[in-house]
Amino acid sequence: MIKRISLLILANLAVFIMLSVVLTLVQVLFGVQFGGMAGPGGLKLSTLFVYSMVVGFAGSIISLLLSKSMAKMSMGVRTIDPQAPSDRAEAYLVDVVRRQSQAVGLPMPEVGIYDGSPNAFATGASQSSSLVAVSTGLLATMSPDEVEAVIAHEISHVKNGDMVTMTLLQGVMNTFVVFFSRVIGWVVDRQILRNEDDRPGAGYYITSMVLDIALGLLASMVVAYFSRWREFHADAGAARIMGGANPMIDALRRLGGLETEELAGSLKGFGIAGGPASLFASHPSIEDRIEALKTNRYSAD
Repeated sequence: MIKRISLLILANLAVFIMLSVVLTLVQVLFGVQFGGMAGPGGLKLSTLFVYSMVVGFAGSIISLLLSKSMAKMSMGVRTIDPQAPSDRAEAYLVDVVRRQSQAVGLPMPEVGIYDGSPNAFATGASQSSSLVAVSTGLLATMSPDEVEAVIAHEISHVKNGDMVTMTLLQGVMNTFVVFFSRVIGWVVDRQILRNEDDRPGAGYYITSMVLDIALGLLASMVVAYFSRWREFHADAGAARIMGGANPMIDALRRLGGLETEELAGSLKGFGIAGGPASLFASHPSIEDRIEALKTNRYSAD
């Protein structure tokens, strides 16, 4: 039910493409050749791979470090002072998050609430700097057991370290995108367009930028697939925290019958509510998640 993993997927893709385009433009406009990747004999593959790792991981790490502040700004999250909640709803949320965090041995996350239709999300760069936020719509439409199951799902994401895992996976995928887009760009420039200058030609730069986007989208499919797999495990973790699968199943069923608004951009993969099934979907379908809980298909990490 919470849209957690899209924050990383979409924000990372945006930052990654921006970095790739900016660095390519710097190369073209100012003649800067980062690391001397190309020499008289062709591409220096080892240097190119190091460059690819730096660019590839920069996007995912930047998006991870900014994830909590981006979530607060984009969703209008009001953080709750755990020592002085302003009303019963805030006090209830703080109590639930505190109890569940203690149950799984986590530091107390920051707790937030935002206006919107039923949804929730968890984000943050580490277990010790995480945020769990719940919408007013979810509090208004779900029973206490269902609300607690949704929160348990998010606590499981934090406990499993999914944000960091997704960052590492995205960094690896970005690395290969940068590497192969430039290798293919070099082949197009030298072998197809027959550029014999010492410097890479337009074919190299144009091909590299186009492939950064095209291969970046393919990489996002891989990351989204892994995200869907992690959702099953977070559901299983919620069932373990709640002492059984029924509260989580009930929460999923209710979400399946409610209109849930999309979380902003990169938050899509970090929420609880799934989207339509597709290669880019960060969540499995509600039906698949319920079936997995009923059959105990996935164990909690």
